[in-house]
Amino acid sequence: MLQRTLICLCAAMLVTFASPSEAQNAAANGQRITPNFKDADITQVIEAVAAATGRNMIVDPRVRAQVTLLSSTPMTPDAFYEAFLALLQVHGFVAVPSGNTVKVIPDANARTLPGNDLPDRVSATSDEIVTQVVGVKNVSAAQLVAILRPLMPQQAHLAAYPSSNMLVLSDRANNVNRMLRIIRRIDQETDTDIEVVPMQNASAAEVVRTMTALNQGQASAESGVAPLRVVSDERSNSILLAGEKTQRLRARTLIAYLDTPLANGGDTRVRYLRYADAEKIAAKLKEQVTGTTAPAAGGAAGASSASGERNTVIWAEPETNALVVTAPAKTMNALMAVVDKLDIRRAQVLVEAIIVEVTADKSSELGVNWALDGSNRNSVVGGFVQPIGGISIIDLARAANDPSTLSSVPSGTTVGVGRLRDSGVNFAAVLRALRGDANTNIIATPSIVTMDNQQAEIKVAQEVPFLTGRYTSTGANTGSNLNPFQTIQRQEVGTILKITPQINEGNAVMLKIEQESSSIASTSAGAVDLVTNKRTINTNVLIEDGGTVVLGGLIQDTQTGGEQRVPYLGRIPVLGEAFRTRSAKKTKTNLMVFIQPRILHDGVDATLETNQKYNYIRDQQLKMGARYEVLPLLPGEKRSVLPELPPAPTPAPAPTAPIAPTSAPTGPTKPPVTVEPRQ
Repeated sequence: MLQRTLICLCAAMLVTFASPSEAQNAAANGQRITPNFKDADITQVIEAVAAATGRNMIVDPRVRAQVTLLSSTPMTPDAFYEAFLALLQVHGFVAVPSGNTVKVIPDANARTLPGNDLPDRVSATSDEIVTQVVGVKNVSAAQLVAILRPLMPQQAHLAAYPSSNMLVLSDRANNVNRMLRIIRRIDQETDTDIEVVPMQNASAAEVVRTMTALNQGQASAESGVAPLRVVSDERSNSILLAGEKTQRLRARTLIAYLDTPLANGGDTRVRYLRYADAEKIAAKLKEQVTGTTAPAAGGAAGASSASGERNTVIWAEPETNALVVTAPAKTMNALMAVVDKLDIRRAQVLVEAIIVEVTADKSSELGVNWALDGSNRNSVVGGFVQPIGGISIIDLARAANDPSTLSSVPSGTTVGVGRLRDSGVNFAAVLRALRGDANTNIIATPSIVTMDNQQAEIKVAQEVPFLTGRYTSTGANTGSNLNPFQTIQRQEVGTILKITPQINEGNAVMLKIEQESSSIASTSAGAVDLVTNKRTINTNVLIEDGGTVVLGGLIQDTQTGGEQRVPYLGRIPVLGEAFRTRSAKKTKTNLMVFIQPRILHDGVDATLETNQKYNYIRDQQLKMGARYEVLPLLPGEKRSVLPELPPAPTPAPAPTAPIAPTSAPTGPTKPPVTVEPRQ
């Protein structure tokens, strides 16, 4: 036995009823209904709907089915009825209203019974049967039947009335609403019109003849669409176009292409180049012609290509940077297309490198030297002797008697005591303490501007001579006299930047960089000649326009120490300081190299960067010259300063090509030459 349960919810109160009378009471009290039918007989659902809506139901005997209707939210009786209509559609039944009575019948019989006929508004969500008559204004109703019929179910009705150009539709309301929207979208005014296209150079009759031969079979290919009609008017040399807008637009494009003046400039053309080098372009174009018109093996096409190659002559005029091309029309167009792509303004790249080197040196020395002399011959009989500052204590003792024997003075703090006499015990002691701190901060910012894909190099360096060899020879006429000879090689020491930029799609720049920063070392102890410090970087990087990236660097921390002492005695606390000397040194080096590219797309970008650098140097000169001197050393002399930048000049009009003389020269007639003016 099937159970029937209806759940009604009103104001947070759950109502459940098991009979149609309870559903009728719930609906009468304004309560909401939550249907819950699972594998129930459809007649039970019909009874519940009749009880909830108060409508009389007449059920066809053929209406039999086991149905399921579940809802998790309460609904009104009207919504319950709409859900009931959807349930009937799923199972192939329909509810046809007739006053307060609803007939539940199969779908096949629905269109034969009166229902909701010709409503003012067709619901887009209801499943009731609706009959509607639609007037069509711009298209044929009979043609719409073939388009709309596949979109409607089999039991629906769709027919056309050609006399008044109307459509009759009978189907469920939601599908009828859909058909009405489709009909409104299709029923649009056509853009068929007539245009008159006057001809300027070609004959209207010839153009119409060409277009007619081209459009043969268009009517059969485009079924249902009126073909384009093209008629010529010889009196006004015009063409009349009749058809839709898109067809007329395509026809006008074709007519404009055909209505072009005849080529009266012969097969020779002079092309002035704006940015490219004419000699280089001429060589490349010759290779292009040779490669594209190479004769094929054994065929007429090969002979034709060879003929085209023989008829093509390309040469460059370097003084005017122009190309002179003689070629057939097809080859000429291909070559000029290549020139158009190559003769463009190339972007430039401003590259700024930043080389930063920060060095800190700290050194310290501490030592004691002493000596004893117990003889009368000034000979040392004992002591701790270690050179201090490059000078021995013996040298200092001798300098006390004869200062001329001292070649250099020791650096740092040096304190000495002693006794120097001809008799008795002589002694000398020296205490030396030295602390040195040195800081170096070097910032070099070389910058360079170059074309895209063009290598550039900047050098800010000195040529330092280095001794590479020496020898001595004895001359034949000088006897035993010697002739010394040295070979010297000069090397560049400074900052050298080589760079090749490549602008990628977008704002990225690929850089091929060779960076060198060298300098002469402050000391060359132990070396044969000068010592240079060199830092080089060879790399490829990818940087965004205006961005900064680090190329590389070095962070070095060096610490050294030394001690000279007497064995055993030098380790004695306090007393051992008299028998040893100590030195310590710490060097810390920080070296970083950065790079920053900036794309100069046009002359405006180049002018802005140039003005910025120019004004910076001029401001520095003005600051140096603004210093006030009480007593000028060169009165009346002014410091040289860069002049102010003049305003940007206005672009001059493009020069035109020279005009050929009016009088024709005598002799055989030659085809004229087309001269393209400078852009």
